[in-house]
Amino acid sequence: MRRSMRALPASVREVGAMASASGTRICANLSHVCASSAAITSSGGSISCRRTSFLPSQRVSALRSAASVAGRANGFNISRVPRIASSCEAGFLNVRSDATLAGKETLLEQAEFQTELEQEKSLETPQKIRGYPFPEIEARWQQYWEENQTFRTPDTVDTTKPKYYVLDMFPYPSGAGLHVGHPEGYTATDIMARYKRMRGFNVLHPMGWDAFGLPAEQYAIETGTHPRVTTLKNIDRFRSQLKSLGFSYDWQREISTTEPDYYKWTQWIFLQLFKRGLAYEAEVAVNWCPALGTVLSNEEVIDGLSERGSHPVIRKPMRQWMLRITQYADRLVEDLDDLDWPESIKDMQRNWIGRSEGAELGFPILDSSGAVRDLSVRVYTTRPDTLCGATYLVVGPEHPLLKQITSEDQKDAVAEYVEAALRKSDLERTELQKVKTGVFTGTYARNPATAEDIPVWVADYVLGGYGTGAIMAVPAHDARDFEFAKTFNLPMRQVVSSNDGKEWDQEEAYPGDGILVNSSYEIDINGLSTSEAASKVIQWLEQNGSGKKQVNYKLRDWLFARQRYWGEPFPLLLLENGEVKAVPESDLPVTLPEIDEFTPTGTGEPPLAKATSWVNTTDPESGKPALRETNTMPQWAGSCWYYLRFMDPRNANALVDPEKERYWGSVDLYVGGAEHSVLHLLYARFWHKVLYDIGAVSTKEPFQCLVNQGMILGEVEYTVFRDTRDGSFVSADAVDGSDYYKDERIPENLVVKKGESYALKDDPKIRVSSRAHKMSKSRGNVVNPDDVVTEYGADSLRLYEMFMGPLRDTKIWSTNGVEGVHRFLGRAWRLVVGLPLSGSTYPEGSIATDNEPTKDQLRTLHQCIKKVTEEIDNMRFNTAIAAMMEFINAANKVWEATCLEIRIMRV
Repeated sequence: MRRSMRALPASVREVGAMASASGTRICANLSHVCASSAAITSSGGSISCRRTSFLPSQRVSALRSAASVAGRANGFNISRVPRIASSCEAGFLNVRSDATLAGKETLLEQAEFQTELEQEKSLETPQKIRGYPFPEIEARWQQYWEENQTFRTPDTVDTTKPKYYVLDMFPYPSGAGLHVGHPEGYTATDIMARYKRMRGFNVLHPMGWDAFGLPAEQYAIETGTHPRVTTLKNIDRFRSQLKSLGFSYDWQREISTTEPDYYKWTQWIFLQLFKRGLAYEAEVAVNWCPALGTVLSNEEVIDGLSERGSHPVIRKPMRQWMLRITQYADRLVEDLDDLDWPESIKDMQRNWIGRSEGAELGFPILDSSGAVRDLSVRVYTTRPDTLCGATYLVVGPEHPLLKQITSEDQKDAVAEYVEAALRKSDLERTELQKVKTGVFTGTYARNPATAEDIPVWVADYVLGGYGTGAIMAVPAHDARDFEFAKTFNLPMRQVVSSNDGKEWDQEEAYPGDGILVNSSYEIDINGLSTSEAASKVIQWLEQNGSGKKQVNYKLRDWLFARQRYWGEPFPLLLLENGEVKAVPESDLPVTLPEIDEFTPTGTGEPPLAKATSWVNTTDPESGKPALRETNTMPQWAGSCWYYLRFMDPRNANALVDPEKERYWGSVDLYVGGAEHSVLHLLYARFWHKVLYDIGAVSTKEPFQCLVNQGMILGEVEYTVFRDTRDGSFVSADAVDGSDYYKDERIPENLVVKKGESYALKDDPKIRVSSRAHKMSKSRGNVVNPDDVVTEYGADSLRLYEMFMGPLRDTKIWSTNGVEGVHRFLGRAWRLVVGLPLSGSTYPEGSIATDNEPTKDQLRTLHQCIKKVTEEIDNMRFNTAIAAMMEFINAANKVWEATCLEIRIMRV
């Protein structure tokens, strides 16, 4: 029995493989990453292509699947046959295996490849089509998809079908547009969205814009244009770029965090936090960034610099709105165990939250006569076993009791030191290698375990934001305390002996565990292990009312206010009596007013304070005068819950319809960068748990599975070194750092591979340095995806980025690699379609007929189907593509003993 293959205009961009023996439909083809697709069926020992209304380009996989039954073992390659077929005026060709042709295969390929190169050189179009007319195909089907809303997810929930919610971390629309790093993650989610649709799932695959906040506002300031104007312009550009790449987003669900209909519900969530005491105002030491003119959260400061723009950050006290994320610290740690996330991201969150167990205890403060005052400095320690080794106390410059405990004769010195310390970043203050600084407060405290009077110092290596803002210093067993004690000649006492019995040499601190020594009469813990001693000390503290067992966190409450214009207004009113009231929910949204002067003031006063007609309002309940809050929410607010709005984006009456939320639940696959591990991901989990507690959502976590795509570095740069004294080249491995040697970048065509390194082509003994760098404008190695799409097509870009290597790994961009993938698509296209007939870019349709496959040939097909399915399920797209390439190569071989007939007809 013969099977036929028909290809007609496509309505969808999918490919399926039907293994009828098992009754399972399997996705196994290039259509997930590029436009060429078809649907293949195997039944009763034969292979056919089902009629699925596909473009000729989408028959590539189908015909190759049919041809693959030739089997790799037969060794005959007909990869160039379609080119011959296309020249047949009858539009018809029978190709039969012939053992006499086998020996001519290499010569035939060489000759035809030379012909192909000559034909490509003669092309007058700017695109490197090479047999695959992507400009016409991609534009045509992208238009079709948009006009027919092919990828729209029904608004009505179909509970009879399983769901699959796949989401990208939505971008902030910068003025630079997309870079080639964006399509990497977006292509991965698009593959999974198409794959799951073909497996019968209801798929939710939306896109939107994280458009409020510093990135958008900074671009507006740099261009001198209002952020609303620049934001809308940038969104239009991003949208156009994404559509040109052919992603299967449901554009009917598009959202932007800057739209009042959206941030109405951001404000609503804030009000729920406010009503439950999770939002509060406090005078706190904040991270102030003068260059950005705003405060930053701890998570937005990296190594003493702003996360956005790398500007210096200092500490200063300000009154700010805070969110009690610390109340959820335990749950944020515990629930990580239930998530399918990279362990590295889980560890980053665990470490950032920093849960630890120890003891909190008080050190009574003494007056000038040595009597105990009604005042004590409380400290938190994870090593209560070392209490007898505490020889002095240190409070941070921000400590609220510092002024009270400072003696009169030390006030000026302490004030001067505090002022200087608060100008430093946390990184500068806590760096282990820096010279320790501090000032004696003139006051003593009493060690509750030894009854010794110990001095109290102020030092900047103690941070006010961690623990109690004060420490008991145990210089014999803590590195920073040791350095401080050496600097100021303070006493040290060993209280822990190493397990190996080695005597402490006082050259450095011993921070490890061991056996307790030199304890006091009051609390005899000599001979106990570190853990045993810690338990006994805590018990003793609790019995004497001096302290208690305590769980502590490095995590601080979330500093939530920004002194910027471009953000969500707070739905709060300040009354004349000082009371802060929530705006009634019925009055939401509180819209952001249009103002001309939106640049930061630099003084801490928000730009919105200038909008006096907006600021001055009335309390709707009492009718009394009131002032609006002029700070705005941070850029993270809108991204904390956007995944919920995608489920029901046009709902004017609720955050999300409960039925839709219960159906879609947690995001099944969330793809984005690892740089958001302790920013967006932590904040979103916090908000989601609050929403869960108030019954607004049915799940405990927002993102069930997280995948971080790797960074794409710029092309490898080759550097040769020249000796400026005589102009000669010097091998890279001989350069010793002397000023005589200057580096020069050279093009790749001057370099040759030599073993594991590179050398000058004209002088192979001169080694060349090779390195790939992060893409940046300053290096001039940024690759614009628009240029790649224009030159090679969206399918080539998508296919190449998935073929570069494992999705999660860092990869190096190579234009040669793009060209290689593009040539592969050209070969696939020509295999089915051949060169276009006169006056036609591609044929309107074709029919291919083949004979019955053998069992071995069917086995080859199903092995490929199984391999590709498994790899897609595990998001190993590079190996899935490699398997398909291998399969397509096998499709070029036809057995010698058994005839395979391929007919290509013009219809």
